[in-house]
Amino acid sequence: GPCTIENLDQLRDIASHVKDSGAVLLRGGAYKPMTFPYRSKTAFELGEEGLAFMRRVRDETGLPLVTEVVDVRLVDQVAETADMIQVGARNMQNFPLLEELGRCGKPVLLKRHFGCGIRDWLGAAEYLYHHGNDQVVLCERGISAAHTHEPTARFIVDIQVIPAVRSYSHLPIVIDPSHATFNRKFVPSISRAAIAAGADGLILEVHPTPEKAAVDPLQALSYEVFDGLMGDLRGIARVVGKTL
Repeated sequence: GPCTIENLDQLRDIASHVKDSGAVLLRGGAYKPMTFPYRSKTAFELGEEGLAFMRRVRDETGLPLVTEVVDVRLVDQVAETADMIQVGARNMQNFPLLEELGRCGKPVLLKRHFGCGIRDWLGAAEYLYHHGNDQVVLCERGISAAHTHEPTARFIVDIQVIPAVRSYSHLPIVIDPSHATFNRKFVPSISRAAIAAGADGLILEVHPTPEKAAVDPLQALSYEVFDGLMGDLRGIARVVGKTL
């Protein structure tokens, strides 16, 4: 779905389209942490209103909802709407937040911080387990290295982490090629590679007019590209003995 929820009609349109193409969850940002603090008419978050839009679209489409919580004080509010709660990369080691999510009773999508290894990532997952939540899905969204200042490498997608996690943990792992590459031209290739390497799923940002997206307009996929990519991924999944 969209990086950030912009309005009800657009969210409804995106949800309907991605569901028809095979998506099984709708991810959208109601509360959206961004690298820079500036907000404007073209870069914004809707907060509680965005959660209300998500509930309406879930009622209409049947798609379960995934959205991020950024503040321990918002856990209860977000949990009332979300079917799965996302922990963003920057909050992976926000331990008070993880403890509260351990008690919330909702599945958690735990993104890997771009500066952390598997040990720290699984340690964060242990916080959720320790406080009562065994419904945890890991999400790789790219790691940082010395040369990632280049335009073609905001972060490096760690495909190797897929089999590596399998060596240590039973937890499902999904890949976020949108945030990792920060460039829609590279999202399809990384998506194909992730499924071929055994990933359990993908988070893909989709927008009806990607270049006009309120947040991260460089990485969102158009409907046409998303449709074609889903067809490719089904074929790759069959080859490696998985379903999509």
